[in-house]
Amino acid sequence: MSSNPFLDPTLVHGGLYRGNGRLADRTHALHRAKISGSNVADTIANLLAARVPRGAVVLDIGCGRGTTTLRLADRLRPRQLVAVDASTALLDTTRDRLGHASARGSMVCSDFHHLPLPDKVADAAVAAFCLYHSPTPATAVAEIARCLRPGGTAVLVTKSLDSYAELDHLVHAAGLDPHATNRPSLYESFHSGNLHTIAAISLTVLDVQHEDHFFHFADAMHLARYLTTTPKYRITLTGGIPAIAVTLRQRLPAPPYTTQSTVSYAIAVRP
Repeated sequence: MSSNPFLDPTLVHGGLYRGNGRLADRTHALHRAKISGSNVADTIANLLAARVPRGAVVLDIGCGRGTTTLRLADRLRPRQLVAVDASTALLDTTRDRLGHASARGSMVCSDFHHLPLPDKVADAAVAAFCLYHSPTPATAVAEIARCLRPGGTAVLVTKSLDSYAELDHLVHAAGLDPHATNRPSLYESFHSGNLHTIAAISLTVLDVQHEDHFFHFADAMHLARYLTTTPKYRITLTGGIPAIAVTLRQRLPAPPYTTQSTVSYAIAVRP
């Protein structure tokens, strides 16, 4: 079993995404902290807008809570929008959010290594912040390519290996996890550095774009709320968020606490 929780299938399918609460809390904490960097869902929709024909079939692979799915529905107005995820809880959330926005989409519960979709069915596919859950991301990209029509566009999105690395040092300094700085990056299997190489195995890569995002946690409670949502650390302190916040206040310099991440986008087509 990998020491990286993002590559532990038991943890990924049995705990991290069994419900939508952890991901919602993580997203909320990061959005509150973000001070610089584009909206990822907007960027994905913009990258596809000029390339997707009218009446398109669009796949959102690893759709999560449906934030990108909603943006694709609104911006691209596809004839068919298919949201794919291995978590039924996240698909339920995506379905509900689409319904509240009066948008239409089909939900497919599936592992992205074996998509239950025909060959050459889609004009475009998105896989954002999900392929780093695969120990063999090239296999998942090949499956996405299989589902694209010739000339169809894929947008693959991931993060850099050193994303949020500043938090490793804060968690270590606070004594919350003495091994924090030695733990593997959550993004080690599919990251900014190998994105082009992996995508190019099955697709023709047109461009890879990188953007730095910066985050500013204003106080210890805000940072503690985020830390409880990341599976990277082994924090055994009892008392939950309040206890973590107290420890941060006692052992770290005064806030704010800052960190950054590089978000990378590969734009590629099926030959």
